[in-house]
Amino acid sequence: MKPYYVKLGVLILSLVFVTNVTFYGQKGKLPVSDGPFKPTDESLQQNKYPEWFRDAKFGIWSHWGPQAVPRQGDWYARRMYQEKDPAYKYHNEHYGHPSEFGFKDIIPLWKAEKWDPEKLMALYKKAGAKYFVSMGTHHDNFFLWNSNIHRWNAVKMGPKKDVVGLWQKAAIAQGLKFGVSEHLGASFTWFQDAHKSDTQGPKAGVPYDGANPVFSDLYHAATTPDDKGWLTNNLVFQIEWFSSIRELIDNYHPDLLYSDSGMPFEDVGRSLISHFYNQDITRNNGSLNVVYTCKQASGGKWVEDVERGVKDTASLYPWQTDTSIGDWYYRTGQKYKSANEVVQMLVDIVSKNGNLLLNVVQTPEGDLEPDMLKILEEISVWTTANGEGIYGTRPWKTFGEVSAESKAFKPGRFNENYKFNSKDIRFTTKDGILYAFCLGIPTEDILIRSLGKNSKVTEKPVTSVKMLGSDLKIRWSQTSSGLVIKKPSKFPSWQVPGFKIEFSK
Repeated sequence: MKPYYVKLGVLILSLVFVTNVTFYGQKGKLPVSDGPFKPTDESLQQNKYPEWFRDAKFGIWSHWGPQAVPRQGDWYARRMYQEKDPAYKYHNEHYGHPSEFGFKDIIPLWKAEKWDPEKLMALYKKAGAKYFVSMGTHHDNFFLWNSNIHRWNAVKMGPKKDVVGLWQKAAIAQGLKFGVSEHLGASFTWFQDAHKSDTQGPKAGVPYDGANPVFSDLYHAATTPDDKGWLTNNLVFQIEWFSSIRELIDNYHPDLLYSDSGMPFEDVGRSLISHFYNQDITRNNGSLNVVYTCKQASGGKWVEDVERGVKDTASLYPWQTDTSIGDWYYRTGQKYKSANEVVQMLVDIVSKNGNLLLNVVQTPEGDLEPDMLKILEEISVWTTANGEGIYGTRPWKTFGEVSAESKAFKPGRFNENYKFNSKDIRFTTKDGILYAFCLGIPTEDILIRSLGKNSKVTEKPVTSVKMLGSDLKIRWSQTSSGLVIKKPSKFPSWQVPGFKIEFSK
């Protein structure tokens, strides 16, 4: 009889949601904190980008949770239910058939026994991060915060720790701003494969555990045939998303909230963003200090996020690239980005008015592998020497100069195949000083055409050129065709040298 009562409970819960939706529809809004922001595009355009975000430039992200346990990389909770996916084969061989041992049974295996948030946060600060982002919930619908409305959370299960809260405490102790990412919006359709069954073999037609209504609060209810988009069209699910993420906001008051989608669910999403902005204004005596970021052009309403990609020019509005140093979740044998590749991305993004949010891949146990520690140390060496040309800077009159080899690069999401070289030059500026970075070690004299005497970009003559992180005297000359920096006899140990350029007053 138990399944009957569970089904009845789910039905009652759904009716409550629908009643609330009707009520909110009559009132014209969801429950949003009072304040100047209303759930309209016009109102959200009052957004002001806080200086801390514009100055920060570099953040580190912990994209981490129970999906790391099998060591098979991203989207394991979905892929284990897809017959033709290697993760399905792996799951059957190591855990059993997903009708008997599902993702719900992976969750208790995530213990995070080697996780030391204080130690890691100190390491991330040393690497140059100015803000830190914790996973709040991924598409697997498992909450990493202490939730009162969802039993599938890290305090009640798995590590039995408030992962979001402990990360936040460590970030604040290191003076870093703190953010959370929510991937829940896509979960409702993403997790539908857990409701299916094998199409062939001895278990053909046997439903996976996601079809069991006892676990519908983890795997969600089945969707309708037309509900197949990245974001669900089911209003009940949308209200569930709103309630969950509002709880996350109200319990932790993060400095940044990231959605793994475009702005979710039209007016439902606008209501959530309005609430996020208004509650911060109330807490900060009329000042807005938080950032909302999603994967949609902002028009000034939020920070646009570009996943695993960059822009081809400077943006009017601050924006962000999110990427990972490897796979999103831990995967055995994965290849990591080098420190040089990370620094090249950082400089290119900052020159175009953006920030870089970098996922540092943790093991399921919560620590970092030796090669990851080495990469972070190398990034730290670079940011320590070159940080004055990154932090607190703003875009110059032009973002840089593009080499012939990299002109074919196609900007946008999910494209990290670009290759930079020493003739790719990027600019930043601060306090009247120009910083020029070569995205590779020059093999000849450096010519910066933008700084020629006849250039339309610069108006004042150059008076000083220094190489960041070096006491070496730099020889240079300013000609009609450009600023010529004689190739230094020795470069620092890193691959992206920066130059500090001053002009006459």
